[in-house]
Amino acid sequence: MDTMACLLDGPKARDAFMMKTVLNPPWSIRIEDGAPISVVTMVRGDAWVSPEHAPPQLLRPGDVALLRGPDAYTIADRPGTPVQIVVGPDQRCSTVVDGKDVTESTALGVRTWGEEERAGSSVMLSGTYQAPGEVGRRLLGTLPALLVRPAGTGAGAGSGDSPLVRLLADEIGKDEIGQGLVLDRLLDLLLVDVLRAWLAAPGSGAPGWYSAQADPVVGPALRLLHEQPATAWTVASLADSVGVSRAGLARRFTQLVGRPPMAYLADWRVSLAADLLREPETTIETAARRVGYSGAFALSAAFKRIRGVSPQQYRKGSHAQSAKQFTASGQTVVLG
Repeated sequence: MDTMACLLDGPKARDAFMMKTVLNPPWSIRIEDGAPISVVTMVRGDAWVSPEHAPPQLLRPGDVALLRGPDAYTIADRPGTPVQIVVGPDQRCSTVVDGKDVTESTALGVRTWGEEERAGSSVMLSGTYQAPGEVGRRLLGTLPALLVRPAGTGAGAGSGDSPLVRLLADEIGKDEIGQGLVLDRLLDLLLVDVLRAWLAAPGSGAPGWYSAQADPVVGPALRLLHEQPATAWTVASLADSVGVSRAGLARRFTQLVGRPPMAYLADWRVSLAADLLREPETTIETAARRVGYSGAFALSAAFKRIRGVSPQQYRKGSHAQSAKQFTASGQTVVLG
């Protein structure tokens, strides 16, 4: 699996929160649900997305925005429109004026919320990953606060919006057998579509390790670490495998990737172990040996050092609080 595939393999929505929202100007909604990643696209009308620590960005129909949590953000018809509705945990909606819960009273049907649709209404589609484990720590740690893919720049897109956006718009209001699963996979595809555009765009701020895969020395080393994580690698054995000196590999790897080879490998092993531990039948001992540790104790020590929690705590769900550690500086990236 190449470096890019390793990153993109992370998003796996499970009963993601999906919603079609109909709003009549002037409108403004503040999202405080703490979700790790949200995907937003406009079907009709423009909107301004304002993250907590990044400049606002205009969204036009067909544009797709990724917002990295858990920080709050605001979506409005114009930057200056006062906030009217706050969306909190569990996607409960309340008014700013009196704090009244309007979640049920503004429901318009299957996965549809807001006001009566009329000429001039804004129509927005949104999908929210409910837990950090659905996205992957490596992905959360690399994303800017706001990432926008303009209409017509995604995979398979022509002069208009992405076929994925159109398909999501068609499917979001259906109430059929397995519809939740269909929507989860559409959300994953839409997210991956935007991420691929981000990774491929020059000067987009994509992580250093992604660019490093094209390097004639570091690229092969990264592929070996990703494809053979359970191998008892040392800097010397890795350098020998790619045909360079130990010092040369260590220096160039650290320069391009941002950390030494063995530190990168430890983080990668723990990421793989975390994925394995989501499966109830996988023991800590089994996960440890599959990713290259001698046993449960060695994995637990590495897990605690890198994630700040033990494998047991991670498995029980207390790791959800770790989403709050992603405090990368606010940044808006517009592709295309």
